[in-house]
Amino acid sequence: MKRGSFRALPRTAARVALTTVIGLALAVGPAAPSTEVLAHSASSATDPSVITEWNAVATETIVTDARRITPEPVIWQAFVSVAMYNAVVGIEGRYAPYRWKARGPRGASSVAAAAAAAHRVLSVYFPGSKARLETAYAASLAAVPDGSAKDRGVRFGVRAADHVIALREDDGRSVTVEFTRPAAPGIWRPTPPGYLPFKSAWMGRLRPLLLTSSRQFRPGPPPALTSGRYAEDLAEVKAYGGRNSTQRSRSQTETALFFASDVGIQEALRDYGARHGLGIAEMARLFAAVNTVAADAVITTWDSKLHYGSWRPLTAIRLAATDGNPSTEPDPHWQPLIDTPPHPDYLSGHATVGGAIMRALSELFGSSRVDLRLTSATTGATRYYEYADQYNRDVVDARVWAGIHTRTADRVGNDVGQRLAVWALQRNFRPKT
Repeated sequence: MKRGSFRALPRTAARVALTTVIGLALAVGPAAPSTEVLAHSASSATDPSVITEWNAVATETIVTDARRITPEPVIWQAFVSVAMYNAVVGIEGRYAPYRWKARGPRGASSVAAAAAAAHRVLSVYFPGSKARLETAYAASLAAVPDGSAKDRGVRFGVRAADHVIALREDDGRSVTVEFTRPAAPGIWRPTPPGYLPFKSAWMGRLRPLLLTSSRQFRPGPPPALTSGRYAEDLAEVKAYGGRNSTQRSRSQTETALFFASDVGIQEALRDYGARHGLGIAEMARLFAAVNTVAADAVITTWDSKLHYGSWRPLTAIRLAATDGNPSTEPDPHWQPLIDTPPHPDYLSGHATVGGAIMRALSELFGSSRVDLRLTSATTGATRYYEYADQYNRDVVDARVWAGIHTRTADRVGNDVGQRLAVWALQRNFRPKT
C-alpha cells in the first residue's frame, strides 16, 4: 500500500490485524523489535490474554456500566493498566515498574497477579459493577492451577492495585471545576443545539500520571482575533466544515464522520497484541504506556481549554461581526457537519490524544510504521493506517471538515501530544538493563 493511503477492511479482519501490530511494537524500547524479544514472548509460560481480557472488562465497566463519557474513560483505563503492569513486571521483570519498588515473590503467577490487580482497581472505583467483575475474576482465576503460585500472585496483584489507588488519592477527580469567564468576542460559551455547560472540566485540573503538572506542555495562545492566521482558520472551517458545504468532498465527509467519536483504540491494542504474540510483560507494557500517555494528553488538552477558553467555530462564524477582523464575515445560520462538543476549541482533544498515542507507539516500536487498523464507533467503518503520520493527518483534517475545530487547534494539539509522549516514555516503562 502506498504511504499516505488507507483502505476499508472487514471489521473482524481489522481487529485481528491491529492486535498483531501493537504487540510487536511494545516488545521493545526505542529500538525495533528483535528476534530475541519475540522468541521470549513466544516461549513464555504465562498467558498474556489476561491483560486483554481485563482491558475489555474495564471498557465494559467504565463505558457500559458507569456510562463515563468520552474522553473520561481513558483515565480509569490508565489506572487499571498501570496496576496490571506493576503486578506483572514485579514478577516477570523485564521493565521498570511504575512508581513502585516492590518485587514480586519468586514463583508467583503473573496471570493471577494481573487479574487480581485489575479486579481490585475496578472494584474500588466501580462497586456498582460487582457482578460483572466477580464473574470475570472467577473465570481468570479458574484458568490458573490452584497452589502457592496462584495465591502469591493474587496477594501481589492486590498490593499492586492498592499502590496505584494510593498514588491517585486526592488527584482532583472529586473537585468541581466550572468555566466562569463571561461571554465576549473570542471566549467560549455553550453552543447549540444543547447549549450544554463545559463538559468534564475537572480533567483540566487532574494530576497527571507521568507529567510533572497539567501545565507542563501547555502551548502558547491561539491566534489573535485580528490576525491573518485567525481569519484563514475561520475561512477554512466555514467553507469545508459546514453541514451543507459544497467544498467538502465525499471522502472528506467520510473522514470527518470516521473521527466523529471513538475510533476503538482499546480494541485495536488488544487485536495488535494477540496478532504479534506478545508475552505477558510486553502486553502489560503496551497498555500501560499508551493509556497513561493518552490520559496525560487529555489532562493537558483540558488544561488548555480551561486556560484559554477560545470559542468554537460555530460561535466565531455566527458572531464574526464582533471579532474586529475585517477579513471575516458573519453567517448567523451556519451549522457544522456534526454537533459541536461542549468545551472550547483550543486545544483539540482528538488531535492531541491522537498525536500522543501515535508517537507513543512509534517510540515503542522504534519506527513510525504503526500498521494500525481502527474501527469508528460512529460509522462502523475500519481503516488501516500503516504510518503514524497518516493517522495524524486524518485526525487533524477530520476535525476541521466536521466543522468543530480550527486547524490551529488541531495542529498545535497534535504537536503537543507528540512532544508529551516523547518526554513521558523517555522516563517511564523502560526496559531493565
